[in-house]
Amino acid sequence: MKHEAVQDYYGKVLQGSDDLQTNACCSPADMPDYVKDVLRNVHDEVLTRYYGCGLVMPQGLQGARVLDLGCGAGRDVYALAQLVGPEGSVVGVDMTPEQLAVAEAHKDWHAEKFGFANVEFYQGYIEKLADLPLDPGSFDVIVSNCVVNLATDKQAVLRGAYDLLKPGGEMYFSDVYADRRVPKAMAEDEVLYGECLSGALYWNDFLTFAKRAGFDDPRLVTHRPLTIENPKLEARVAPLTFTSATYRLFKLDGLESECEDYGQAVIYKGTLPHAPHGFDLDAHHYIETGKVFPVCGNTWKMLADTRFADHFTFIGDFSTHYGIFAGCGGDHPFKDDAGTAEDCGC
Repeated sequence: MKHEAVQDYYGKVLQGSDDLQTNACCSPADMPDYVKDVLRNVHDEVLTRYYGCGLVMPQGLQGARVLDLGCGAGRDVYALAQLVGPEGSVVGVDMTPEQLAVAEAHKDWHAEKFGFANVEFYQGYIEKLADLPLDPGSFDVIVSNCVVNLATDKQAVLRGAYDLLKPGGEMYFSDVYADRRVPKAMAEDEVLYGECLSGALYWNDFLTFAKRAGFDDPRLVTHRPLTIENPKLEARVAPLTFTSATYRLFKLDGLESECEDYGQAVIYKGTLPHAPHGFDLDAHHYIETGKVFPVCGNTWKMLADTRFADHFTFIGDFSTHYGIFAGCGGDHPFKDDAGTAEDCGC
């Protein structure tokens, strides 16, 4: 699918969220109160031109420099701008002039509403981030909301994001995934592509691409099945099924291919804003405040070598290795009852 087709679909065919023919590019109804609060401060025209599929507002953003890939009309940019505050900044990149025109038109309105100005927008392709005036290693967090599936070269997007992140930074993004590789004829259907379906990666190919880009140990945060409430389009994609999922990918040296046990543990201090009782790292790690929580070596690094370090107490080190972390799926091959990846809870 060519860039021009996607630009035309999002710039000319779609005039608002109601024009979508499926629910693939729609956010889940449930969202934290603090996210609802920041969205109330976003201009109505920006809100109506939103086509995301998840929530891309992770914890610990105060003072961070954030990049939004495929920012569209800027809904997430303006929401994130409030979360990073006046000491932080948010950059939005999109290839569609009509979408960016909406985002740019309301910069002054939002600056007055927030009491500070900390956003900027660039027109460009997320597959060619090196062509934009963005310094390598300059971002704490990169987000994207249902856009990577529209990219013509997904591997290039992930590699570009990795290069732009600071060491210890993360890519935190929502997208659509297929249960198998999308057939070529379906991938060339402009409506299905624009609706965030036929450009979706097979989930296992995504994991391979992420690791090739340098993001070892991708962590699934949330996921939900997508329903296509349009009988004609549903028939065109059958028998494929699709899932909206949010992943976090950390730029960290030394992450291992499996969850290894070094006898380590962490204690969450309850000091992150909006998370006084516990911290959700991913779908398998809810760390209750004040409780000693055993972790594998990779999880330790995701907390100790990132912006989250000040919010945890760390117990142990890497001096002694005890094998695979129990129940995490990477059991040694010589056991008849080796676990599966679904068992992972390290």
